Amino acid sequence: MVLLMRKFVIGGNWKMNRGTAQETKEMLVPFLKAVHTLKNVDIIVAPPFTALQTACDLIKGSMVKIGAQNMYPEVKGAFTGEISPVFLTALGVNWVILGHSERRHIVASETDILIFKKVKAALAAGLTPIVCVGEKLEEREKGNTEEVNRTQFEGSISGLSATEVTKIVIAYEPVWAIGTGKTATPVQAQEVHGFLRNLLTKKYGADIAQQVRIQYGGSVNDKNAKELFSQPDVDGGLVGGASLDPEAFAKICLIAAEIRK
Repeated sequence: MVLLMRKFVIGGNWKMNRGTAQETKEMLVPFLKAVHTLKNVDIIVAPPFTALQTACDLIKGSMVKIGAQNMYPEVKGAFTGEISPVFLTALGVNWVILGHSERRHIVASETDILIFKKVKAALAAGLTPIVCVGEKLEEREKGNTEEVNRTQFEGSISGLSATEVTKIVIAYEPVWAIGTGKTATPVQAQEVHGFLRNLLTKKYGADIAQQVRIQYGGSVNDKNAKELFSQPDVDGGLVGGASLDPEAFAKICLIAAEIRK
């Protein structure tokens, strides 16, 4: 087995909070100045579709990349309101968040089958998918954390080839910790991250499993990031509310860079 020092990946998911050109500039201009010297961390900012062009223009010449919050698994067609992966790459988008719990449970009741199709389409278009998995509070309280995450892993990810799976990032996002102010303890996060890496090992072998990055998402902020990111199987974070504050988000990125220096 090859043991790797996996490069941290820090994603900022703005959700439906900042979407105008002015709001995007107000966030990104100071943020880019704060992280311009970082080289050992992958940083992704995922604004709403309406802000993607402005964001792509602003990050030119920087090491920051732009991600979309969703996409449809078809290139073209009669799919009103949806966005094609090739539309995203034409703008200069490099990453895409797929299977976020808010799309699984609130917005669109997305299934594992649909998410898997999106992952395949994203890879075919040259996008790097961040594939989200995670349990609800009642599922954790019933002792079903591993069962839920295994089901989502098997439905959304395990159909990929070994080569394909090394090109994705898995985001463990316990639903009960998203936007609630509650955060999984470092021990809880590591337990599930270790479980997911074990699933990867069983499916693809230890060497491949060691290459796949698994980030944590769920009320990550500049106060808890260091302890979370110090866990052996936690490879960064998918940040929600704190990614709307340029100073706080920059601090999270700087913490990740310091750990992986």
